[in-house]
Amino acid sequence: MEIRRATEQDMDGINDLLMQVCLVHHKGRPDLFKYGAKKYTDDQLRGLIHDDRRPIFTAVDETGKVSGYAFCIFQQHVGDNILTDIKTLYIDDLCVDEKLRGQHIGRQLYEYVLNFAREQKCYNVTLNVWSLNESAMKFYQACGLKPQKVGMETIL
Repeated sequence: MEIRRATEQDMDGINDLLMQVCLVHHKGRPDLFKYGAKKYTDDQLRGLIHDDRRPIFTAVDETGKVSGYAFCIFQQHVGDNILTDIKTLYIDDLCVDEKLRGQHIGRQLYEYVLNFAREQKCYNVTLNVWSLNESAMKFYQACGLKPQKVGMETIL
């Protein structure tokens, strides 16, 4: 398996995984997430693949099939009134094909992102995880992540 920046040739595999992620969220919160939708259109995904401020990394097998991905976003609050101007790499989405989970692909993707962030002189790596996704929460805790902030709601 190789982990590298995503290319347009990875789009079909990425789209398949985006659908898997959407289904997990839809099953957990059908009041918030639409069935059968994906986070990005093909044009949006194509644009993201070429955006250095929002790198996407893919795990691919020897045939080039996408096994997993990590969508990332550089964040920095220069000149903010209360926040320091540290450089953060935010993991917007990380997914491993449900058929391949348990093979440590997610851990390898996460470690790759950490190394990339270090090379880019980031202060930290952050992400959000929906509380409905217990397996993802356990995975991130096993990777050593700790809660930074908690989102809360009341449904009216």
